[in-house]
Amino acid sequence: MMDVRPMVPSDWPDVRAIFADGIATGQATFETEPPRDWERFDTSRLNDLRLVAVAADRVIGWAAATPASNRPVYRGVIEHSVYVAAGARGTGVGRLLLDAFIAAADLAGYWTIQSSVFPENTASLRLHETAGFRTVGRRERIALMSHGPHAGAWRDTILIERRSTTNGATP
Repeated sequence: MMDVRPMVPSDWPDVRAIFADGIATGQATFETEPPRDWERFDTSRLNDLRLVAVAADRVIGWAAATPASNRPVYRGVIEHSVYVAAGARGTGVGRLLLDAFIAAADLAGYWTIQSSVFPENTASLRLHETAGFRTVGRRERIALMSHGPHAGAWRDTILIERRSTTNGATP
């Protein structure tokens, strides 16, 4: 049985390990390593949108968000991340987390959830599409990878977004 609940500081070791594993795949992020400690992670993510998926008392995935901008006009726009432990991928954890995350974002009054996904990360793109996200663009050669299986290669990203159906921003 899986459950989703708010992330708490004691979840950090599992969250960090899942984040590090995602980074190692070369398909999740431009980051080269997760934050060193909970305090750095905590201050970089929105408090009301940090969730973990738990099974058998173990964190098997997490979702969190950062503001897309600190400009007041973008106060309702957030950028999110969803990470699933390697052994739990393909079991519905990502969908469970994303659905809970969307509900929490809507409840908190955010009107746009966005992300940049590597085009090769087809599982993430499919997951987001089934959850109501749409592709709004492609950034070509956005950054040169410095780590992982794509070190030395320029990477594109697919820009995706979901507009809230309850907070007045439906396209």
